[in-house]
Formats: sequence, structure tokens, C-alpha cells
Amino acid sequence: MAAITSIPVSPPPLSILKILQQPRSLIVLVLLMWLPLMLNVMLAGSISETVRPYLLLPAIPSALILYGVGVLSWRESPIAIIGLTLIFFWLIVAVSVPFLPLVDPNKPIAPFAPIGAVKNNHYFILGADFKGRDMLARTLWGCQRVLVWGVTATLVAYLVGCIFGLVAGYLGGWWDQVISFIANVLLSFPVMVLFILIMNYLGASGFNIVIAVTFASAPAIMRIVRGLTFDTKNRDYIFAAQTRGEHPLRIMIYELLPNARGPIIVDACLRLGYTTVAITTLTFLGLGLQPPDPDWGLMIKEAANVAKSPQFAYMLLIPALSVSSLILGFNLIADGLREMSLRD
Repeated sequence: MAAITSIPVSPPPLSILKILQQPRSLIVLVLLMWLPLMLNVMLAGSISETVRPYLLLPAIPSALILYGVGVLSWRESPIAIIGLTLIFFWLIVAVSVPFLPLVDPNKPIAPFAPIGAVKNNHYFILGADFKGRDMLARTLWGCQRVLVWGVTATLVAYLVGCIFGLVAGYLGGWWDQVISFIANVLLSFPVMVLFILIMNYLGASGFNIVIAVTFASAPAIMRIVRGLTFDTKNRDYIFAAQTRGEHPLRIMIYELLPNARGPIIVDACLRLGYTTVAITTLTFLGLGLQPPDPDWGLMIKEAANVAKSPQFAYMLLIPALSVSSLILGFNLIADGLREMSLRD
């Protein structure tokens, strides 16, 4: 009787969407989008004006691809898609604004030009501010600094908070007591008071905003991660890793942290909205991002007195609505992710 030979069956090829949804692909796309934008903003004074726009060229297709992947991945949640659309609208604007047909956002053209006016051979779609600078150009350019410093500050706060939360929750003992005591001391300060104290001491700059947000947000993040770690550190797979002799640091990063990612991601989306509000408020108080480059908080501050007149209210409403749309996007994504997690 002839032997039956089995023919190896090759696995079906992955679709483009499945490939793009893999963690490595997403990380590469995020880095291609975020790093050029971050360098463009943070190193603005060190990079030639002719070179700066070209840094953003790889960020444009990366942002579009990430948006498409996000829509297809979250199509079961209309709320999450609306939030994603609001966020990526401003992200795509931020990476493509140097290539848009806009005037210099710091160039005075016609002071107090109303919406739709044509003055000095320029069409003011959203009007001009009291110095004659185009509101459309300043609004679109202003999203760069808010996004970069807001997201960077939140990421640094999460890095610090997750590290200390994992250590406190997993190691326990005096580690937990010391870290929790420091966190409770920082949490005893009202957030805005802590922001103002730090910014007054360090001075107004984007990098100091990152430090202030880290001090204000990391303790709360630490407590969330600590609680999640307490809940999962007695699971069987943790005992199995300990039996294999894995280092505590490896267990914390590769076993505990991935299993706590759901609540952390939802909280991160909400915290990005809080950080955006904080940066805008600090800039309004003169303790945040500084002129001359446009920024929504700075625009609100400059328009505060002029906008008391109803005919010039647009100078205040346009940046305020821009901030609100960004915060709404983060909140809707958090609601959508929470909704999808409950279905699962």
C-alpha cells in the first residue's frame, strides 16, 4: 500500500491591513509621523528654514496611513472614529501646513480685517487679528506646538508614572511606601497651583512644560498602574515567569505592563485632553509657550481684551474652538475604546 505523503500547506498571505495592524508596523508609522514633527517644533531655531519643511515629507503619508488603519480597525465604534477624525485632522494639518498656500503667520497685513475681507491683495478667510496677522494661517500653524508639547509631556509623564507604578505594585514593601508617600505629597497640591509653582521657578518654555506636566500627572498615573499591578501580579503566568527565573524588570515590562494596557490607553486619551487644557491655560497666563510663533493659547491671550467687542469675537472663538475640537477628539476616542472593551 503506497504511503500517503502530506503536502505542506503554506499559510495564507497576510492582507495589507493585517500587516499594518501589527505592532512593529504601527510603531514604524508612528515614528515616521511623530519624530519629524517633534524635531520641526523643538529644534526650530537650530534647523534652517529651507530645510525644516522637508523634514515633514515622510510624516504626511504616515499620518494618512495611520488614519486609514485606525478607521478600519475601530469601525465598530462610530464614536471612536469621530474622535480619531478630529485628532488626525489636526495631525495632518500639523505635518502638511508648511506646504499649504498660506501667508507668514507672523506677518502683519491689515489689522482688524473682518472675516471674508480682501485687503492689501489678501483674502482673509477667517479675518485678521489686531496686529493684522492672518487668523487662518495662525490657527493652522498653531496646532503644531500644542500637539507636540502636549503629546510629548503626556508620554514622558506616562513613562515615569508606569515605571514607578510597576515598581511599587510588584516589589511592594518599602518601595511601595516611599513611592506612594511621594505621590501623595504631589497629589495634595491642586494641579494648576503645582503647574504655576513649577513654571514660575523654572521659567516659561516648552521643555519646562514637560517637566511640570510630569510632576503633576505622573503620581496619578503611578497609582493607576500600581493598582493594576496589584491585581495581576498573583496570576498564574506571573508565577510561571518567576519559576523560570526571569528578572523582575523583565516580568514587569513583558508580563505585567501589556496586561494593563487597556485601562492605561483609555486614561492616556483622557489625560491628553487635560494636558492640552493645561498648556493652553499656562500660555494664557504667560507661563507657557512664548511668542512670536503662533499657538492657540497665545492667540486666546492676545485676543482676550479685543474680543470683548462682538465684532472682534472671532479672534477668541477661532482658537478656542480649535482647542475644544482637539480635546473633544481625545475624549471621544477614550469613550469609544471603553465601549469596545466592554463589548469584548
